[in-house]
Order: sequence, then C-alpha cells, then structure tokens
Amino acid sequence: MNHTRPSWQQVMGEIFMTVGVLLLLFAFYEAYWTNLKSAELQDEANQNLEQRWNERTNPRGKLRPELGEAFARMYIPSFGSDYHFAILEGTDEDDLLKGPGRYVDSQMPGDNGNFAVAGHRVGKGAPFNDLGKLETCDAIVIETQGEWVTYRVLPIDGQPADCFTPEQQEKIYGGPYAGAPGRHITLPGDIGVIAPIPGMAAGGPEPSEALLTLTTCHPQFSNAERMIVHAMKVDSSPTRPAAMEEE
Repeated sequence: MNHTRPSWQQVMGEIFMTVGVLLLLFAFYEAYWTNLKSAELQDEANQNLEQRWNERTNPRGKLRPELGEAFARMYIPSFGSDYHFAILEGTDEDDLLKGPGRYVDSQMPGDNGNFAVAGHRVGKGAPFNDLGKLETCDAIVIETQGEWVTYRVLPIDGQPADCFTPEQQEKIYGGPYAGAPGRHITLPGDIGVIAPIPGMAAGGPEPSEALLTLTTCHPQFSNAERMIVHAMKVDSSPTRPAAMEEE
C-alpha cells in the first residue's frame, strides 16, 4: 500500500493552523478568563477597602498603604456611572491583576507632584481599555477615605482648556507643565512621565500642582509602547463632587 508523503505546503499549512488555534485560545484566555478572575479580585479589594475605611477613626489621615492593599477608588464619569475601580499599592503583575496600581515612588492622591497609576488595557479587568477616548477637561475623580479629589485631563494637541484657572493655564501653556500633554504615546522606558513634573529633569522647580498620570500598554494586545494620560487637580471636597454627574 502506497502512502503519499505530505508536501511541505501541507506541512506548513498544518503548522499555521495549529499556531492560529493557539493564538485564538490565548486571546480568549487574555480577554475573557483573566477578566473573570480580575473581577473577583477587584470585588474583594473593594470589600477590604470599605472595611478599612470603616475601621479607621481619622479619615483625614493619609496612611501609606501596604503593597497590594487597596487605598482609593477611581471614577471616570465620561465612561459611565458604572465605571469605578479600587486602586492598589504597587505595579507588580499580581497587583495589576486585581486592578489599577500606584507607582510606589509617586505621590498620594491630591498631593502636589504626580500621583501615577498603571493599569491593563486588554484582559485582567482592562480598567484602562478606553483611555484613548478621554478628551481635554474630562474629569477623573479619586475617592479616598475622607476626600474626593477631582482631576481634569490636560490639553490634548494644544486644545483650549477653560476648566483650569488662569494661573494653571499659564503653567500648562509654556510653563513648567508644558511637557505634560493630556494624552500621548511613548516608549516603555520613558520614566519621565511619572516624575513630579512630567518631562522635567531632576533638579528642576518644585511641583506647584497636583497631577494624576495614567499609564497603559499601546497598542491593544501589545506592550511595544505606552499610552500616557496626564490630568491636573482642580478641586477637592469631603463630599461627592458635581463632576461625578458628568457624562
């Protein structure tokens, strides 16, 4: 009985088909299964956060959180009323599986300097999947135990930004914060984006504003680059701010 040896085209076709199936399985794992696991961990982080807030007697005290501990909550009203994530201390993979994580050397919410937070864009809850949809002056609200801090996205492509005070606008357009556009793409090694004044070399002026920086991978399904969003504090209040009603 004669057996025909498969041609190299057939062999390559089988290999490509197998690789394609493996890629589809990996995409399913990244986009679906890790989302389910992250949702469980995020719910647990939120529950632990509420418990700690209820136990602490000084809501104004800014205690340094432990690594992996949730310490604040993020809202982006333009993403809808159901968008909220507990923010954890640290940016290790285990931390980011639970939700957005603070760069440990950055400032705390509301403090002058740069409160910098990393998050996944695909899978693992994908908290920063829609950062590319943010527009100039969109609100990003951070809730801590005793304070709500409202930041607004800095000008994108030099757009007007009437949401900032005249003094802030002087710093944004041509001042020390001119190197912090509302959104831009950079390389993974560009650590200057989380500096107290983004883009400002060491030894520069002391920060006079409180910034929020969000970082995520770019493009989707790739970590070749980073998408960066910078926002500036415009308000803080002990009660839920009006910005929460914006959509």
